[in-house]
Amino acid sequence: MKQYDYIISGAGLAGLSLLMRFINNPAFNTKSILVVDKAPKNENDHTWCFWERQPGLFEPLVHHRWQQAHFFSSHFSSLLNLAPYEYKMIRSIDLYDYVQLEAQKHSNISFVYGNVEATGNAGNKGLVVVDGTRYTADYVFNSVLFIKSQSPANVHYLLQHFMGFFIETKESLFNPAEATLMDFRVAQNNGTTFAYVLPFTSTKALVEYTLFSKQLLTDNEYATALKNYIFNILGIKEYSMLEQEFGVIPMTNMKFVKRVGRVINIGTAGGQTKGSSGYTFQFIQKHSDKIVADLLQYGYLKENEPFFDKRFNFYDSTLLNILSGNKLPGDKIFSDLFNKNPTERVLRFLDNETTLEDEINLVATLPQGVFIKAAFQEMFK
Repeated sequence: MKQYDYIISGAGLAGLSLLMRFINNPAFNTKSILVVDKAPKNENDHTWCFWERQPGLFEPLVHHRWQQAHFFSSHFSSLLNLAPYEYKMIRSIDLYDYVQLEAQKHSNISFVYGNVEATGNAGNKGLVVVDGTRYTADYVFNSVLFIKSQSPANVHYLLQHFMGFFIETKESLFNPAEATLMDFRVAQNNGTTFAYVLPFTSTKALVEYTLFSKQLLTDNEYATALKNYIFNILGIKEYSMLEQEFGVIPMTNMKFVKRVGRVINIGTAGGQTKGSSGYTFQFIQKHSDKIVADLLQYGYLKENEPFFDKRFNFYDSTLLNILSGNKLPGDKIFSDLFNKNPTERVLRFLDNETTLEDEINLVATLPQGVFIKAAFQEMFK
């Protein structure tokens, strides 16, 4: 059995975000750190988009950024000024390469690749089993979902699923200074559905088709919807396909197990995906910061979550109640949010960073009857 100070199980966004913070802090230079995953990350398998006020840890990796973003629906359309935020995009391959290159400079960090079979506890140590070999550590930080999440009867569970085309046109058809954050001018037959467009140059862009629903579509259905949007809404008749991406993110108020003894779940496995929107990137960064801060200050991880911060879980449950029950169209909800509130307030709310006064003002702009009924259902179920 091989012993380490820390083991990071899963070398995706959550694991590498935490590892990069260990690398950047000299206090961890003497700690033995093992990273385990099924295989090296060498493909551009994700695109992460988020908004941010100040340069973050991965600022050197930002592929493109936007200060303005369009919102389109039948209820409200506008070009939104995102200040004081910038909307940023990072390609996964850039982050994988960057962190792995930095890790190679540190002799206290090692990688093991193989089938991550289990995590658990062995006495007062965390345990990871890779291809039958047992590794232990003071703490195991795990982002691997070993069992597919199943929805209990008393929780809401939707899927945010999407397909994106990276396209290139012969003519200059895009404005690289303006993104499209949400475009609801697509059929809403399968639930809350929108497209977004992220232009990098005047001829290159990522066009994404996204749904919030309980069931996935076929590959052909996503592709057809995307092609129709590009042709009919964007008015682009000719383009070449550079890359394609697909993803599924859980949207749920199900309580994820955040800790079992010395095993700390991180990323989606640790409940760091916002239930009502599927946003994950910034929540992972905040959680990674907290882990490092606790280890530096206390030498161990504090388990408590501030009681007042739990109100955001309630807001997520209320919105999921409405969306999963089709009690109000999603395009109407997001239209009211962006139409009747300062954009900066909406973005702070989606980041769980608003004050109670902000939240009262924001909720007052939404259809009161539907939201009050849903809130009572969540409060007393």
